[in-house]
Amino acid sequence: MISVLLVDDEALVRAGLRLILQTASDVTVVGDAEDGRAAIEAVRRHRPDVVLMDVRMPHLDGVAATAALKAEPHPPAVVVLTTFNTDDDVFRALAAGATGFLLKDTPPTDLLRAVRLAAAGDAMLSPSVTRQVITRFTGDDGSRRREALAELESLTGREREVLVEIGRGAANAEVAARLHMSEATVKSHVTHLFEKLAATNRVQLAIAAFRAGLVD
Repeated sequence: MISVLLVDDEALVRAGLRLILQTASDVTVVGDAEDGRAAIEAVRRHRPDVVLMDVRMPHLDGVAATAALKAEPHPPAVVVLTTFNTDDDVFRALAAGATGFLLKDTPPTDLLRAVRLAAAGDAMLSPSVTRQVITRFTGDDGSRRREALAELESLTGREREVLVEIGRGAANAEVAARLHMSEATVKSHVTHLFEKLAATNRVQLAIAAFRAGLVD
């Protein structure tokens, strides 16, 4: 059972998210919070697997709350929710350690998939959002690409292949199918990628792949 905490300053949004999540037999909502401060307290109390985090809230916004949660001993996966797909705060939240990003009008099936992926250590980003994130954090400068390629020199051939698939937005199961390996092996490669590239989430791995020119 995947436990989820809902964080949004609008009660109606929290109620709507709860209704959607309650349709899944493998997901349970363990609590909610109306701002970042309350979210931190609720996470310490309920220890959820996944937090659905609004970006813009009073007292403590979603960016600061995400950074605070990621500093906890056993942090949950944080999926950022917003109404703006070009919101600068979204990029800052991803840099702070959020594992994914969804618009609030995301279809229910995609919301549930995002929660499941986040709980499994994967991330869900729509292609258009991924491109915006990559553009935000990278550039087309040739020297940057050379530097990015140099950072990948320690990777094995297989790790590089996994990195490319992550850059294309593939979840672990999809990477396993495409590269004809077990999902456990993929997870092992992903762990090595985190260590070798000093990354904390899959978004950062995807950025590394784009910066090095491994993914168009």
